[in-house]
Amino acid sequence: MNGKNGGVHRQDRLLKEQTHDPYLTRSKLKEPTLCPACNVVFSGGRWQWPSEIPAAAYSTLCPACKRTRDNHPAGILTLSGRFFAGHHAEILNLINNKVEGQKAQHPMKRLMTIDEQEDGKTVITFTDTHLPRGVGQAIENAHGGTLDIHYTAEADVVRVFWER
Repeated sequence: MNGKNGGVHRQDRLLKEQTHDPYLTRSKLKEPTLCPACNVVFSGGRWQWPSEIPAAAYSTLCPACKRTRDNHPAGILTLSGRFFAGHHAEILNLINNKVEGQKAQHPMKRLMTIDEQEDGKTVITFTDTHLPRGVGQAIENAHGGTLDIHYTAEADVVRVFWER
């Protein structure tokens, strides 16, 4: 579309992505704030594991503890297949190592539940959308198989499926 002086005006524009995550803090917390459930501290503008728990701190549940309390995962990983059945303990150990490594650096990235189902599938829930993808990729890198990742923008949930 031509404007004055023969210039072109763009009619499109970048819109801020809508986030529908009810567990994100909408306003800045007072510092320090301690989560009474897990002892993570909001300080320096982010949640972090403290070297020591502050004596005088505000108190509120962190987003990861709220998700766990409400049983409202941000990510779901489903594992299945004959190979998985034969290497169950080894794969769960890989998952726990990956989760612990991420949790140490990013306290909001946590494993919530492990549900062993009667049909041989294992469903694992997470407090974060990135962790199940990373765990699934680690399993695929270590053991091959088929990895399928589905993002559902409207629910802000990632569903990851690994089978072998």
